Amino acid sequence: MSGTPALTYPEDLRSLVEEALEKLRFPAGPATAGLEEAMRYSLLAGGKRVRPVLTLATARAVGADPEHYLQAATSIELIHTYSLIHDDLPAMDDDDLRRGQPTAHVKFGEDIAILAGDGLFAEAIRLFCEQRGDPALVLAALRELAAATGVDGMVGGQYADVTGEAGDAEALRNVHALKTGRLIAAGVGVVLTLTGLPEHEKMPYRRFAEELGVLFQIVDDILDVTGSDEELGKPRGSDERHGKLTYVSLFGLERARELAAESHARATEALAEADGETGDLRGVADYIFTRNE
Repeated sequence: MSGTPALTYPEDLRSLVEEALEKLRFPAGPATAGLEEAMRYSLLAGGKRVRPVLTLATARAVGADPEHYLQAATSIELIHTYSLIHDDLPAMDDDDLRRGQPTAHVKFGEDIAILAGDGLFAEAIRLFCEQRGDPALVLAALRELAAATGVDGMVGGQYADVTGEAGDAEALRNVHALKTGRLIAAGVGVVLTLTGLPEHEKMPYRRFAEELGVLFQIVDDILDVTGSDEELGKPRGSDERHGKLTYVSLFGLERARELAAESHARATEALAEADGETGDLRGVADYIFTRNE
């Protein structure tokens, strides 16, 4: 790592995301009001909103107005929330707490939690289709987001995770590049596509985003061992209880910390090669590297 001081997290962009999420309403008559309640319960549970903030920070970096991309940003957060609801289910990670409050299936039952996740994913696609811009670019960006979410992305990575496909360092990185990294990278990538940025100008941002996903997972694995229940907002040691291979179980805690530092350095080096005002993106990277929740 270089000695560059850590930058601050772009709280103004997080506020934009929170306001947009709070205003979201899903079509609900009397028969489905309870479903909307369950969807909003998990969606509005808080957090740093890393993925949508990355979207808005990327817009700012390439000289665009972040508010113009709020629909894309909030769509990504809906997808992320759906994945958390399903991850917490008894058939998956079987967690009872998320961000310090009962998980959706504890609060509403497993059946409603599954439907809430399904609803959030569907509404995310609908919302993204309303993103302003060249229709061809919107379609291309939506395709990128769907690919990051599907079999060659988050869902495929979750499958490999629950079936124990990761057996060595390379396999572990590949699993988490799909499970965690693809959606984080999409937070950056959809804006690069929507703005029609030339391909050579996209590459440093894409390298940054890819490495950021790896960094996020390494730190997540470390926190599962070192964090407290209060800091994490959920019980620590979930990975160990489920016998999952992690960066800590494979490399040990100290080496995992070194790998996080190396990953953070690679991310910031890639960002240094990008044109634009990248301070907000660096602030997100620094937050991920130093986070304790």
